[in-house]
Amino acid sequence: MPLTGIDIFKLLPKTNCGKCGVPTCLAFAMQLAAGKADLSACPTVSEETRVKLSEASAPPIRPLTIGTGSRAVKIGGETVAFRHEKRFENPTGLAILISDKMSEAEIEARIDRLNRLSYDRVGLTLRPEMAALRADSGQAETFTALVNKVKTKSDCSLIIISQDIEVLSAGVKACAERKPLIYAATKTNADKVGALARESGCPVAVKGDNPDEIAALTDQLSKVGLKDMVIDSGARSVRQTFDDQVFLRRAALAKIRSLGFPTIVLACEMTEDPMKEAMIAAMAIAKYAAIVVLSDFQGHTLFPLLVERMNIYTDPQKPLATKEGIYEIGGPNENSPVLLTSNFSLTYFIVSGEIENSKVPAYLLVKDTEGLSVMTAWAAGKFVSDVIAPFVKKCGIVDKIKHRTLVIPGYAASESGGLEEDLPDWKIEVGPREAAHIPAYLKNWKPL
Repeated sequence: MPLTGIDIFKLLPKTNCGKCGVPTCLAFAMQLAAGKADLSACPTVSEETRVKLSEASAPPIRPLTIGTGSRAVKIGGETVAFRHEKRFENPTGLAILISDKMSEAEIEARIDRLNRLSYDRVGLTLRPEMAALRADSGQAETFTALVNKVKTKSDCSLIIISQDIEVLSAGVKACAERKPLIYAATKTNADKVGALARESGCPVAVKGDNPDEIAALTDQLSKVGLKDMVIDSGARSVRQTFDDQVFLRRAALAKIRSLGFPTIVLACEMTEDPMKEAMIAAMAIAKYAAIVVLSDFQGHTLFPLLVERMNIYTDPQKPLATKEGIYEIGGPNENSPVLLTSNFSLTYFIVSGEIENSKVPAYLLVKDTEGLSVMTAWAAGKFVSDVIAPFVKKCGIVDKIKHRTLVIPGYAASESGGLEEDLPDWKIEVGPREAAHIPAYLKNWKPL
């Protein structure tokens, strides 16, 4: 079990110096326990205490990073079995499989999909991050050419897959600076793959047929100094994969250190049906896989997986919010209506969707309400005239339109008077209370 705030407080110097940015050591301890502060912020803690707290507070699943740059994939670091207990920390990495036996045209097409498939949602960019490069040819030269091609044409994180240690070594050396995941160490090649991982400084996947075999392999590699490992349970059926993922998470949370590593699921090896593969991937994302390898990326299956991942890995204690700003819907012009709403993601999607359904181009002003809906934000004083008016003045909408008519939500009708005082050049119009009525309202809209 992780240390409580009181447990941590007992180990701190109790000087209440405030140098950590928090008034008291007790408050700092509580923040450490909640994962909202770092022990390095305390300048007076002893080295002995630092080591003790670091070991005791280490997450049960070791965190590690695959790749470099903006598309590096951080995995592990998980502390709970169920999201509502706290939160899940690092989203599942999604990888596309590329084989060195594929035609040049197919390789190019897969790289293009890896780079191109990207979606904007609630102010976030959703996209896959990884390519799993597999040496099916058995030729080091052919495999190295594939690695170099993908490395040159994409900034994605890489997984290097081969059963031949010489081919695997050639592939890893071709992209070692990108810190790929080496796949995989097994009971027959653990010494050689471990040596390759140590030499290159790259994380390594460990594949076994059962938990005991996996634990033996991770212990063997740990003894030679390897810490960054990923577990493949070896399961290739849906039921066994599910059982293994749950077992490994529970074992890690029970502080069985030899199994305290993130996991990888190769959905690409479990079926030839793309829709079934997507269902397997959805299950793996929900049940603890840190990496899922897909045989291909297609928009109609990838997008739902990205949205599922986003929903599972958002903090349940924080409302999902859209970025504040001006959203142009349908190509509006200087005479188009201007509507206002809060940045609660569900509100934004419903309102923007109804504006799209109306076929009337419009500007939608989204005010930051800390992720609260219109009614809740209004009750909390976060969607009232005093805060809306400065936003309207500064957001830049006045440079985009000729008229000065602002449509506010019907649930915020009581703010119309205050807004007319705070925005003397504007006419405030009260829109529908229900988003479903927006299309009919906009079709008859004219500026005041």
